[in-house]
Amino acid sequence: MTELHPPRPTVVLVYQRLSLPWIFEGAHRAGIDIVLVPRPDECVSADRLPPAVVEVLPLDVEGDPAKALGILRERHESAPFDGITTPYDPAVPFVADAAEALGLPGLGSETARAVQDKRIMRRRLAEAGLNVPDFVVLDDPGEWAAAARLTFPVVVKPANGFSSLGVTKADSPQQLRAVVEEVWQVCRDSMSHVAGLVVEEYLDGPEYAVESLAHRGEVQVLSIGYKGQPVGPHFEEGVYRAPAPLPPHVQEDLVREVVAAHGALGVTDGPTHTELRLRDGGRPYLLELGARVGGSGVSHYIAAHVTGADLAADALRIAAGLDPCPLPGPPAQPARAIGAAANYIVPCGGSGRIAAIHGLDELAEDPRVDHVLQMLHPGDVVRPYPEFTGYPAFILSHHPCAEDAEEFHRTIEQTVRIDYVPVEGQQ
Repeated sequence: MTELHPPRPTVVLVYQRLSLPWIFEGAHRAGIDIVLVPRPDECVSADRLPPAVVEVLPLDVEGDPAKALGILRERHESAPFDGITTPYDPAVPFVADAAEALGLPGLGSETARAVQDKRIMRRRLAEAGLNVPDFVVLDDPGEWAAAARLTFPVVVKPANGFSSLGVTKADSPQQLRAVVEEVWQVCRDSMSHVAGLVVEEYLDGPEYAVESLAHRGEVQVLSIGYKGQPVGPHFEEGVYRAPAPLPPHVQEDLVREVVAAHGALGVTDGPTHTELRLRDGGRPYLLELGARVGGSGVSHYIAAHVTGADLAADALRIAAGLDPCPLPGPPAQPARAIGAAANYIVPCGGSGRIAAIHGLDELAEDPRVDHVLQMLHPGDVVRPYPEFTGYPAFILSHHPCAEDAEEFHRTIEQTVRIDYVPVEGQQ
């Protein structure tokens, strides 16, 4: 008699980069099949599918979300799937809408918009009594003068932006109008719609990232990492090293703020990537909380090497309505570090057409380096900030401690260099 096996859970994965392996590998470990909705700028070869991918379902999630939802509904009716998720921040509201419409686990539409729209996030955090810089919401660039009352410098950012797109510091009221107009134009050119701007007082302390996993309202902090201290005027990401060497009382304050932010925003289930700054002697101010695996899976790499947690697999389990594996420590406390991990984000360091990127091959041979992920190549055009072209490369490495990771990053700074040639018409 043939033994019958229960069907494997299936999760629709929206806009995951093919070159970043961790979520696909996590699905394989969790025994979950993936229906991949590929990014529009990536071509998926049927004979070279990533691990766990059993189907490719092209959808225009940003350009025609109504049609995309209709196709998902038909697919679910003909061959039901168990969940839907995304690591791509702009797609979080669509995924929440789809989960809600199809009766699948998810954030819920209201929560998804609260974590993706900085206007709602700032208001929710302030109402909950959390540390929030003074801010003003602009629905039109002509309203810029309403933000002139803030204490300068200030930071202007798109309300529904992602990465460092458009984020720009204005040092004085005299600069503010031009910066607001510039950021608004960047939004118009680079995003499907302009939701408005947030202007907030600049936080001048060091920056940290917190990787967490929530399940049924309990939040487990997996790692706290150092993200540098960018001073602007634009905020290109550079380093990420975990665990961050912080005094215990500062760690406790960070964790308390992060857990409270989950409650204020309504995030009860799934992975989160939270970015904060410390100022006034170590007081944490939340910059944003993303309800997704950060960096299209980079957060999994960091958490796995720092604490041994399987963030990618557990995020997919929760998306499918399953329980995650036991978390490495009590809720609302940082998990114990067993090692260190780092991501050196190669800075653009200029603009123009890339002629050459030096040093990546050498770094790929270093035994500390697990991945050199190159996103930009010779011939690609890098637009000047505040536009955001993308990151040239990630260099992911593991270390016995954070001090070794810091020393390694100083070496990388001397190794990697990008040469540009001018592009006609680009300033």
